[in-house]
Amino acid sequence: MGGNRVTSSRRNFIRKSVAAAGTLAISSLIEPINILVFATDPPKDGGPWWGVGIDISKCIGCGMCAKACKVENNVPQEPFYFRTWVEQYTVLNDGTIKVESPNGGIDGLKQSVDDEDIFKTFFVPKMCNHCAKSPCTQVCPVGATFESPDGVALVDETYCIGCSYCVQACPYGCRYLHPEKRTADKCTLCYHRIKEGLAPACMEICPTQARIYGDLNDKESELVKFLKDKNWQVLKPNMNTGSKLFYNALRAEVR
Repeated sequence: MGGNRVTSSRRNFIRKSVAAAGTLAISSLIEPINILVFATDPPKDGGPWWGVGIDISKCIGCGMCAKACKVENNVPQEPFYFRTWVEQYTVLNDGTIKVESPNGGIDGLKQSVDDEDIFKTFFVPKMCNHCAKSPCTQVCPVGATFESPDGVALVDETYCIGCSYCVQACPYGCRYLHPEKRTADKCTLCYHRIKEGLAPACMEICPTQARIYGDLNDKESELVKFLKDKNWQVLKPNMNTGSKLFYNALRAEVR
């Protein structure tokens, strides 16, 4: 799995890190820092560049996506480990925002607030954003976290040393340390499936087709059509991660 990535020795890593820190220190004196580091450039030969679209207006909070993900990818069953999950947002009449996701939404999400106190409520699926400028890739000291040539963020567990740097670096909370393997784990967009022309498990099972994936290089793909038709947004755009997870009907309350 790690054949297409670039690794470096610890010595090279330290040397490059020191050099980068010096460059940033100098540039910050001149202008605000604007880091444009791509873990993997989009393929120039017309190959696929995978992304994801989620339509919040279609999500019914059934949790079937999270359950299918655990089964397909052998994710630990404990309610602390998820590659994808669903959050229920409830905005109360007094402006208070309540976010709930018991067991990642696998058992379905039930409202815990009385109807008369609710201003609005909705569900938000979460998963890896498969960023083009992924912070997790940039902080990995051994090159275990990498991006495939077609833009999917992956982890080579044979190289991972379990330092958790990538877990901490992910601004979306999409990584965890596997309790048995002691290596980083996350959504792979069911890479083993999409390489065979199959949809990721969470998308195949979604009863409302609230989530889709597609090739951003293909103008006829469902994802590109989604981006043309929807008023999409990404989570935390200020982080400049190059997120390839696009949401329709994303509300200001979502974080």
